[in-house]
Amino acid sequence: MKIGVLTSGGDAPGMNAAIRAVVRCGIDAGMEVYGIKRGFDGLLDGEIEQMSLSSVGDILHRGGTVLKTARSERFSTEEGVKRAKVILGTFGIDALVVIGGDGSMRGALELSKLGVNLMCLPGTIDNDLAYTDFTIGFDTAVNTVLDAISKVRDTSYAHERNTIIEVMGRHCGDIALYAGVGGGAEAVLIPEIEADVNRICRKILQGAGRGKLNSIIINAEGSGISSDKLAKEIAAVTGRETRIVVLSYLQRGGVPTLDDRLLASQSGAKAVELIKTGIRNKAIGTVSGKIQAFEIEGALNEKCEFNHELYELIDVLSK
Repeated sequence: MKIGVLTSGGDAPGMNAAIRAVVRCGIDAGMEVYGIKRGFDGLLDGEIEQMSLSSVGDILHRGGTVLKTARSERFSTEEGVKRAKVILGTFGIDALVVIGGDGSMRGALELSKLGVNLMCLPGTIDNDLAYTDFTIGFDTAVNTVLDAISKVRDTSYAHERNTIIEVMGRHCGDIALYAGVGGGAEAVLIPEIEADVNRICRKILQGAGRGKLNSIIINAEGSGISSDKLAKEIAAVTGRETRIVVLSYLQRGGVPTLDDRLLASQSGAKAVELIKTGIRNKAIGTVSGKIQAFEIEGALNEKCEFNHELYELIDVLSK
């Protein structure tokens, strides 16, 4: 049996661990494993080569993806999906493992409808796939934000200023939410809750009345208010200098944490196990610490449940 593996969409720490698991578990199961470069774009161009045990040596601890990644406009068309099936058939690939986020999984779903056996691993820092408790890369991204908060807090304290830290997450506020709790932020702005700038300003002024002269505010990119506008409004009301730190792609890089390495390794192994036993078209995820498999379409239709308790905890702990 021949299987392929690709990474698609935005890169996430832990993708290399997932690739390594698919390759080594596949070879251990007697399969030929083929790496596909640059996601679905590379698949359409036939950028496919057989991988060996040594192909994935010394990559477990590395961020990014050795297979490279891309977002493919060509694959998003009906013609592109059909061509992808033809290319897989030309190389004799019996099943494909796709490591990526929501968009990548939706593309994989379309390919599965043409008869291709797909296994999807949740590779995205955003943690916006509701069927799984956590996605590959999320834990590392949050720890990157925590490290930034610690450093920014030092200079914020020294200059007695407010600092807004802008983080990624698209329509999901989990990075901001978890980092806000773990980093002791005074306020968090997220897509799931309408921004209340006056409330933030009241908290800063109340803190100043107790002698607190610096504050950290985390603004998720999809919160509905730009960091520039937020900074101007806070500075105008509080009378305190307010700076902005945009972490941007810094959150996608770096050495993956233990949690991300474990999730990626176990998910990759599970995908190979399912392929070997003849099970088709599954999304791999973790629920209550256990690796499980779900129907791809059902997994994509799951709705994210916002953690109100965690959000409210930030308000209590930051007083």
